[in-house]
Amino acid sequence: MSLTVALRAAQSGILTNQAAIGATAKNIANVHTEGYSRKLVNFENQVLAGAGAGVTLGTFTRAVDESLLKDLRRELSDTNLLSSQLNYYERLQDLFGSPESNNSISHVISGLTQAAESMALSPDQSLDQNEFIRFANEVALKLNKMTQEIQELRAQADQEIADAIFQINGLTSEVQDTNFKIIRAQAVDSDTTELKDKRDLAITKLSELIDVQTFPRSSGDLVVFTSDGFTLVDGVANTLTHTAAGIVGTTSTYAAGNLTGIFAGEIKPGNDFTSRIKGGEVGGLLVQRDTVLPNLQAQLDELSSELIDAINLLHNRGTTFPGLQTMTGTRNFIDPADQTMTLDPTNSAADVTISLFDSSGNQQSTTTLNTIMVSGLYGTGTQTDHGAWNINEVAQSMQDWLQDNGASSASVAVNTEGKLVLDLNITSLYIAFRDETATAEGSTQSDIEIGFDSDAIGGVDETVNGFAQFFGLNNLYTDSRDGSLYESAQLSSSFTTSAATLTLFDKTNGVGTGNEFGTFSVTAGTSLTDFVTNFNNASLGATASLIPDGAGFKLRILHNTGKEMVITQASGNTLLTDMGINRSQARSAATIAVRSDLKLTPSLATTGQVQYDTGKKEYRITAGDNTGIQSIADLLSSKNLFDQAGGLSVASKTFTEYATSILSNNANQAAVNESQYKTQASLSDSLNLEHKNISGVSLDEEMTNLILYQQAFSAAARVLATVQQMFQTLEDAV
Repeated sequence: MSLTVALRAAQSGILTNQAAIGATAKNIANVHTEGYSRKLVNFENQVLAGAGAGVTLGTFTRAVDESLLKDLRRELSDTNLLSSQLNYYERLQDLFGSPESNNSISHVISGLTQAAESMALSPDQSLDQNEFIRFANEVALKLNKMTQEIQELRAQADQEIADAIFQINGLTSEVQDTNFKIIRAQAVDSDTTELKDKRDLAITKLSELIDVQTFPRSSGDLVVFTSDGFTLVDGVANTLTHTAAGIVGTTSTYAAGNLTGIFAGEIKPGNDFTSRIKGGEVGGLLVQRDTVLPNLQAQLDELSSELIDAINLLHNRGTTFPGLQTMTGTRNFIDPADQTMTLDPTNSAADVTISLFDSSGNQQSTTTLNTIMVSGLYGTGTQTDHGAWNINEVAQSMQDWLQDNGASSASVAVNTEGKLVLDLNITSLYIAFRDETATAEGSTQSDIEIGFDSDAIGGVDETVNGFAQFFGLNNLYTDSRDGSLYESAQLSSSFTTSAATLTLFDKTNGVGTGNEFGTFSVTAGTSLTDFVTNFNNASLGATASLIPDGAGFKLRILHNTGKEMVITQASGNTLLTDMGINRSQARSAATIAVRSDLKLTPSLATTGQVQYDTGKKEYRITAGDNTGIQSIADLLSSKNLFDQAGGLSVASKTFTEYATSILSNNANQAAVNESQYKTQASLSDSLNLEHKNISGVSLDEEMTNLILYQQAFSAAARVLATVQQMFQTLEDAV
């Protein structure tokens, strides 16, 4: 019996050491294989009937620290969140330049300021006029180009998200398949170490794309979910879908539904887990697409809209020498037959002087708007003093007066686009406007308040400073801001509404009681989220959305078919004012442009203003008058109040300073991201090194094991040979 035991023990020693040598050979062969973990051989004492019977090979195990592996995946996810943004920040730095570089927006605005100052010194010189318009155009083109590049980067990020989702689906499918194989292998006590290596590698790669956590089950499979608890693999893998947008515009947002979400399974709101992704490459791309780049765009739109409004006010206040012969407004009236305007609604005293001049700037005829409106000689007859007058009546009365004062073919009317068009249709006369504090000739120049009843229900819905500014008759800059899209100021997430009744009108139905296409009642204390939900549930023909902006949100209301609309509130309500609801500036930087006729003829730029000659008792325009262009030069070098936008606080800065702050803020964000990335990458590298020290194959260690297993194998073989010899001796003796 003892010889038999010795024989079996020696045989088991040969077989187990043979298997151990095989495992060692496999370790050595996979020294450079990605994801391979060192396999550990476990020997167990074999016992039969309470007595030792040699050695048996236990289950192969992997040299893996599961806690360390989880930490590594978490840090890899955070690292890739930052690394995926590096390229975008670098592109922005290359495209936008530093504040002092010649191609930066701040440098171009500085050039516009200098050009305005030069033109103010010689307003009648064509060279200075050309330079002023050239730099004005350069500013517009720079803002256009920056906007285009931002949106192209957003489109690129959206496409890269779609590519990453494709990779995620491949990896989750691999985890699902490997899980099934491990369950089957474990059920029959087969080795699962290789399968677990394959699964771990897939999950680690998955963690680089999206933040993941894992939970093991006793059956051997792993449940994989995001750090926010959204299941990626639980038995079967959740198939993710994301459709990249072909074109991304300044108003395209995930929040408004213009950019599709990331869905698990069927595409429906409950399966959208975009907002639950907190890390990985996808998380970083979402940060760029939905936060960083939109915030930068909001800052450019704030700069652009403030520049347009401020310069246009002064450009409309003045005139070129000796006036203009054609003017096309930019305000879009949806129903000029019913919408009304009032001169100086507070005091009913200020007025607008309308004067015709010859080619030398000498007055030929003059009147005031209130004078012709109440005279009964023009339009449909006598109108109310200082208004309210409907827009068509104002246009008709002005046309009649012009035709009666030397411009017999003059036309003033609202065109099919809803914009006021004035054309003298004569080459010998020129027209200009001057706002004054009273109707009396030669009264003090001061921008007049125009009260606009946009809904034709009565009262004043909007107040604009300047008659020409109200219509946009002599703008320097144009853009595509219109009434199809309204937007609030930046609001905090805790904002709640006051009670109000909002009424919506559009170009199709017109204005006035009974013509509204929607009415919406708001309860006091309504949150922004509930406002959006309730508004959209009302199915009014317009859609509300809440757009992230800096540390807060902006409320957007878009007409469903893109029509010009008017949103007003009931008398005594303050909600629109509280929210700062106005026509959205989201398209401003994308479409800002110098007025087309000014680009062709720079001499049409405003230089002076209509002046009153107290000696001659008449108005005049002089070629050397620089009051208009000087006011623009002063504006560009003075402080302007900028609203909160895209993470920049309310600030009083020059346009150049604000442009510089945009570039500086972006550069600072890029520097912070790079610094955080370096720190995070260092941590990930340290954890990865520690993981490799534990799981990786050491050739020195494997060679040592190989020698030990070889010697053990040889010793077991010697025992086996000795026992065989003893059996032979015993057999011979018998």
